[in-house]
Amino acid sequence: MLVAKGIIKSYGALQVLKGVDLSIRKGEIVSIVGSSGAGKSTLLHILGTLDYADGGEISLEGRRIDQLRGRELSDFRNIHAGFVFQFHHLLPEFTALENVCIPGWIAGKSRAAVETRARELLGWLGLQARMENKPGALSGGEQQRVAVARALINQPSVVYADEPTGNLDSANANELHQLFFRLRDEFGQTFLIVTHNEELAAMSDRILHMKDGKMIS
Repeated sequence: MLVAKGIIKSYGALQVLKGVDLSIRKGEIVSIVGSSGAGKSTLLHILGTLDYADGGEISLEGRRIDQLRGRELSDFRNIHAGFVFQFHHLLPEFTALENVCIPGWIAGKSRAAVETRARELLGWLGLQARMENKPGALSGGEQQRVAVARALINQPSVVYADEPTGNLDSANANELHQLFFRLRDEFGQTFLIVTHNEELAAMSDRILHMKDGKMIS
């Protein structure tokens, strides 16, 4: 479903990615591991269309996304890619419900339909009583679950997670791990995760190892 071939990326004289190939099937949970500076997050951002590669091809569900630009790219990203980062990036002036709704509203979907789905997602994630709270009134674990709901609002092809448990304590991190697998088992959701968390990586369907800008396994 997600296929990358020969991805290269440099920042000035520093070559960060050196011809990376990758293939992920629908419904897989795949973790990318490696030391700091190996190129993991750069690769994730390129695959999620948050950054451009200098060379190579990327296809998602049969479409060459590396060739998209401008509004076409942003529209495609909003619908087909969900993101969960180490820091939740919730907008502090909006409630949990509103934060989840924003990508759906940007996509031009019915406000009522988006809000209904957002309420369903937040309820499924155990946040029924927290929907009207702003991020500052939520715990770290609750904020991350709101971020997961936001990532899922448009039913994306892939959720890209960059160190999703890096800012959580062990209890909340384990809860988030289990949540990813519930989402895969119940909804067939695909996840590509960059992580230093060995427990999360070990639970994944596959582990991909990066070193010095290359995929070594």
